[in-house]
Amino acid sequence: MMSHKIFKFLFICFASTLAIQDEAQLPEDFVYVKDVIPDLDVELRYFSANNFVGDTIDAYKADKLILTKPAAEALKKVQSDLQDQNLCLLVYDAYRPQQAVNHFMRWAKDLNDTINKPEFYPEIKKRNLFNKGYIASRSGHSRGSTVDLTLMDRNTDEVLDMGSPFDFFGKASWTAHPNLTAQQKNNRNLLLTAMQKHNFRNYPKEWWHFSLRWEPFPNTYFDFPIE
Repeated sequence: MMSHKIFKFLFICFASTLAIQDEAQLPEDFVYVKDVIPDLDVELRYFSANNFVGDTIDAYKADKLILTKPAAEALKKVQSDLQDQNLCLLVYDAYRPQQAVNHFMRWAKDLNDTINKPEFYPEIKKRNLFNKGYIASRSGHSRGSTVDLTLMDRNTDEVLDMGSPFDFFGKASWTAHPNLTAQQKNNRNLLLTAMQKHNFRNYPKEWWHFSLRWEPFPNTYFDFPIE
């Protein structure tokens, strides 16, 4: 019969092995962002049906935000700065597997599926989403250092008015879109300034989209699932 001490030793070894396997599921230099920024607010849109496709996206198997370690550490500095202004970040997406990008491509080719057109692309015909640059075969998100996000009021948990919703396909989402209220322009500038200070560059056609300068994997598109 196995002694209690031997059983306990084997159990500890087994538990340690599981822990190592759990930590090893991410490629080197990738982290779960909440481990770096515990107070970060996350609403992973592609893990839900609240997105332009209207369904959970392939390879989004958990509500966990993943970034490269340098991107997560830079984002932590942004969050810290914003808290001094009674603001905080709300993140919609970060690392995105290539499988998810492929899902977007399949959806875009199905011209009969327009269930969320009124909310996300009311002024653009679905067949034009490719040539307008809204859907592509590669995404900077798959390199692991790109993030989609907005600002929240820390006191009320209300999202600041940016003049268009996240993932809205249209000119209203262009960062420097002129037809905004003074408050909307100020809110976008607050986000832009905070991100640029810590070496994130904005994609001019999406006010929410930022990529880390000097990202560690500029030419690598990853495909491991989010889990």
